[in-house]
Amino acid sequence: MGNGRCEFTLWAPFLKSAAVRAVSPDKRIVPMHRDRWDYWRITLDSVFPGTLYFYRLDEALDRPDPASSSQPEGVHGPSRVVDHSVFRWKDKEWSGLTLEKMIIYELHVGTFTPEGTFEDIIPRLEDLCDLGINALELMPVAQFPGERNWGYDGAYPFAVHNSYGGPEGLKKLVDACHRRGMAVILDVVYNHIGPEGNYFDNFGPYFTDKYRSLWGGVINFDEACSDDVRNFFIENALHWFGNYHIDVLRLDAVHGIYDMGAKHFLQELAERTGEFSERHGRKYYLVAEGCLDDTRYVRPGELGGYSIDAMWCDDFHHSVHALLAGETTGYNLDFGRIGHLVKAFNEGFVYSWQYSSNRKKHIGSSSRDIPAHQFIVFTQNHDVTGNRMLGERLSKLVSFEALKLSAGAVLLSPYIPLLFMGEEYGEESPFLYFISHSDPDLAAAVRKGRKEDFREFKWHGEPPDPQSTETFYRSKLRWDKRKEGRHRTLLGFYKRLIQLRGEIPALSNLDKRSLNISGMEDDRLIFLRRWHHESQVFCAMNFNSKDMILHTDLPEGEWKKRMDSSEEVWEGPGSYMPPSIESGQELIIRPLSFVLYIREPI
Repeated sequence: MGNGRCEFTLWAPFLKSAAVRAVSPDKRIVPMHRDRWDYWRITLDSVFPGTLYFYRLDEALDRPDPASSSQPEGVHGPSRVVDHSVFRWKDKEWSGLTLEKMIIYELHVGTFTPEGTFEDIIPRLEDLCDLGINALELMPVAQFPGERNWGYDGAYPFAVHNSYGGPEGLKKLVDACHRRGMAVILDVVYNHIGPEGNYFDNFGPYFTDKYRSLWGGVINFDEACSDDVRNFFIENALHWFGNYHIDVLRLDAVHGIYDMGAKHFLQELAERTGEFSERHGRKYYLVAEGCLDDTRYVRPGELGGYSIDAMWCDDFHHSVHALLAGETTGYNLDFGRIGHLVKAFNEGFVYSWQYSSNRKKHIGSSSRDIPAHQFIVFTQNHDVTGNRMLGERLSKLVSFEALKLSAGAVLLSPYIPLLFMGEEYGEESPFLYFISHSDPDLAAAVRKGRKEDFREFKWHGEPPDPQSTETFYRSKLRWDKRKEGRHRTLLGFYKRLIQLRGEIPALSNLDKRSLNISGMEDDRLIFLRRWHHESQVFCAMNFNSKDMILHTDLPEGEWKKRMDSSEEVWEGPGSYMPPSIESGQELIIRPLSFVLYIREPI
C-alpha cells in the first residue's frame, strides 16, 4: 500500500485465530480479522519493505506466509515484505514477442554462470542475442530448500529464490532481456509443492487424498474448498506476469494436475490469463509440458480443450535421439524408426492412440490438425539430460556430425525450437540432478528414488549423490569452451542455422500444411520440402552411418545449396553434394549429415 502501510491477507478456513508476528525490525504480534470468505486480514502502519514476519496460527504455530514474495533466510525462516511498485522498469517500449517467432534458450540460473545469480546472466545476454536467441527460459526460481536445486522442489510459489538474487535480481534480468528484444519464459510448478518447507497443510485444504502422485500430496483443484486453492495458483501466474513482467509461463508436468470438475483448472487459468492480456493490451502466453500426447491441453475451450497456447513435444526429441544415439530402453523403446521422425515432422505427436511397448498400453491423440506454432521441439533440455543417471549431454553420446544433424532437425522443423544451455557449442559437462535438503532422511529418500528411476533404462553403477556439492559444481557450464576448436565451429553452425531460419520465409513460416516429408526406412534417409508463397526449400537428412545415394524429386527450377553440415567449413568430412541441383539427379550424401537447398526464382 506504501507509506509504511501494509495489508496482510491469509486464507485459512479452519483456524480459530491468526495473527501477524513481526520479528524485524520491531517485534509485535497483531491479531487478524476473519471475513465471511475465511480470509484473515489486517492493515498495519509502520511496516516497510524488508520487514520480516511470520503468521501465528491458533496462538501456537509460527509459519512463513504461503504467498510470501521473499524468504531471505530460506524455507523455514520468516517472510519478508516486498513492495513491487518501487522497481524502476526500463522496458516500457517492450510489447512482447509472438510465440511463433521465438528461438528459446533454456537455462538453470545456478549452473549457467560460476556465480549462479540472475545478475550474472546479464553480461552473457549479448552473446545469446548474437547467436540469434530471442527468448530466455528459466527453470523454476520459486524458493526451494538450501542453495542447490533444479527448482521443482519449490515450497513458496510466489517467492524468488534468495541465493539467485531474490525479487530485485529477477526484475533486473527480465528488464535487461526486454531492452535487448528478448522475451522471458519462466517454469512454474502447479502439480505439487516441494516436501521441505511445505507448511500448506497448516493453513488449509491445499491437498487432497483423492489422487496419488509420485511427488507427494496432490493439490486440491476439485474437492471442497478448491475454489480458493485454484485462485491461489491463478493469482500466482498473474503475479509473475504483473510484478515481474514475465512473458510466458511454462507449466511443469500438467499430467500431474488432477481435476475432474466441469471446468479444468488449466482452462480457468487460460481464461484468467486471457483477461489479464486484454487488460494490459498485449498477449501473455501459457505453455504446457506433459507426457500424455494429449491435444486437449492446446485445443480451444469450445472444442473441449483447455486453451493453453502451446506445449512441449517430447516425441520429436525421442524420435531424433533414438535414431542418433541408438538407445532402446525406457521411453526410447517406443522409438528408433525413420517413420517415427517423419510423423513427428508431419504432425507433432508420434503416438496418436497406438500401442506403446514402454507403457504397455495405447497412448496419445492425433495432433494432425494442431498448428505447428503450438509445438516446441528440442533434442536437449533439462529433463532428457538431467534425468539420465550420469547427466550426459548429447555431445558425450553421439559424434560431432550427429550433433550437427540433430541441430538441423530442430531448427529446420516447422515448430518452435528450444536449445538447452551449452548445447550451441557442445558443452561436455554433465547436467546432473542436485539438491541441498537439510533433512538427512529426505536426502536419503531422494537418493533411493533416483536410483529406482534409472532401472527401466538398465543403467548400471551408482548415480552421483544429488546432495553432494560436487554434483552441483560438475554441472556448471564451461562457457569459455565456446571459443575453442570444434566448440567454436558448432557455435557458428548454430548461429548460421538460426540466421537461415529467420531469413528464408519457407523456414520462418510455421505451417505443417506447407510441408512435404518422406522417409526411406532401410536407408535411414529423410526428405523435407517446405514452402511459403514463392519461397521453397529442400532438405535431405542422412541418419545412416555411411554414404547414401539419393534421387531428387523436386518442383521445376534450379535449387542452390545454402547449408551442408558435412562441408569442411563445419569441420565435416567434405561434401559430395553439388552447389546446385535439379529434379531427377542422383546424388551422394555423407553419413549423419544434412544438406539444405533453396529454390531460385524462375
